Amino acid sequence: MGYKVAIVGATGNVGREMLNILEERGFPISEVVALASRRSQGTDVSFGDRTLKVQALERYDFADTDICLMSAGGSVSKEWSPKIGKQGCVVIDNSSAFRYDPDVPLIVPEVNADAVAGFAKKNIIANPNCSTAQMLVALKPLHDHATIKRVVVSTYQSVSGAGKEGMDELFTQTRAVFVADPVEAKKFTKRIAFNVIPHIDVFMEDGTTKEEWKMVAETKKMLDPKIKVTATCVRVPVFIGHSEAINLEFEKPISADEAREILREAPGCLVIDKHEDGGYITPLESAGEDATYISRIREDSTLDNGLNIWVVSDNLRKGAALNAVQIAELLVERDLIKPRQKAA
Repeated sequence: MGYKVAIVGATGNVGREMLNILEERGFPISEVVALASRRSQGTDVSFGDRTLKVQALERYDFADTDICLMSAGGSVSKEWSPKIGKQGCVVIDNSSAFRYDPDVPLIVPEVNADAVAGFAKKNIIANPNCSTAQMLVALKPLHDHATIKRVVVSTYQSVSGAGKEGMDELFTQTRAVFVADPVEAKKFTKRIAFNVIPHIDVFMEDGTTKEEWKMVAETKKMLDPKIKVTATCVRVPVFIGHSEAINLEFEKPISADEAREILREAPGCLVIDKHEDGGYITPLESAGEDATYISRIREDSTLDNGLNIWVVSDNLRKGAALNAVQIAELLVERDLIKPRQKAA
């Protein structure tokens, strides 16, 4: 028997990707329901070779729904996820609303799958920040081998991380530059076309941005609270795919060759690391792919037990939709949920 799955935010970039991935991976579904705000009611979205009519979240009854993949933003999730969970439906939430709640597991299946069992407290599981998810897929096997002490990460994050509006702004501004039209910045604080912006999310009192803080807090919650993390998060004029330059300091010795072999065997990782022109992955090649790619693996001569790595992944997939579906698969594989009978 399959599971009844609802997608909240089905008309957005991530919601559409969730529908694609559920179909691609053959998730055991009895029925799939596309939900969004009343404004989007009646919109068509694709699920395999089928077309679904979007229904209004406000009017939907979750009494017989097994899993809700939530991708509608933090404010919607804060209002609806607890209500949905109380109806017995497990919510896998892509927003930051519940990531730091001690009663809500924050999960990347390749990193901390065992923590998923804690979902029963609130029937909510949190999906991590896109930049943290791909980083930890690469860091987990290295940490298991040599114990990471400190992480220094600089991100190069695509505009799709800011949603459809971010992608539209890059397209519109790029066209405006070429035809000599005025360039307007609406979604981003400065022009993104042919530029980079060292500012993602809001500024905090200590001068870090919330995106940078998320990477610190989520690494500590999912991987190891003792790891020291410092991040600089930058928006770049790329449509899809986040890249990260990561400097690692370990407690134990680890060579670049050892790291390369460990990562080649690690779940979710794909090493493309040839010391030649083009022997590495860029975000362009990662778009539409499931893997977290690791390139430019090399020792840092300025540190005892130091490494540098380059990590790239499709932020709409592993950074969001794919990870959410993998969490749902984990619930099924571990027999943590059963399909519910329709309420009489």
